[in-house]
Amino acid sequence: MEYNIIQKANTRYIGKHILNYEEINSTHKRAEELAKNKEVKNGTILIAEKQTAGIGTKGRSWYTGEENIAMTIVLFPNIDLRALEGLTTQLAQAMKETIQELYGYSLEIKLPNDLLFHNKKICGILTQCASQEEKIQYLLISIGFNVNEEKFSEDTKDIATSLRKETNKIFLREEIIQKWIEKVEKILDSIF
Repeated sequence: MEYNIIQKANTRYIGKHILNYEEINSTHKRAEELAKNKEVKNGTILIAEKQTAGIGTKGRSWYTGEENIAMTIVLFPNIDLRALEGLTTQLAQAMKETIQELYGYSLEIKLPNDLLFHNKKICGILTQCASQEEKIQYLLISIGFNVNEEKFSEDTKDIATSLRKETNKIFLREEIIQKWIEKVEKILDSIF
């Protein structure tokens, strides 16, 4: 992955610092460790080429094979917890717009945090924050997006898909991330 493409995004802080991993259990778990100790800067992105124990909602696992997007954004907003209401849905809408604008494909949002393509799951978004007395200590935004995945397990082949599987085209993951984080920063600017 060409990380410099992501760093050239029209953002002030998201994606200016990137930690990349060839293989990791979960970008979300690692980001949580780093955020607790404030070992990363605001807007740092953790990206993995492969995740072995990715996290979905309600503790479900999210497998990430190669050539997909597995990433977590670490944020340190100085805001009240209530300000984040509806954030996950806004992030899903931003991804829907990203894919529509880049490639003309229409994804469907399955509330609160999934995106579907031809009625199959293609993307999941996970937001988590730590707070103390209603003030946020840190906020994690994680995304798993099946971009160029070709192989799906027996239990997921009927319910999951990828851009490549549906279109027989190869996509630039960096391009998707760049455009999405530009939209994410605008959303966050309206909240923070």
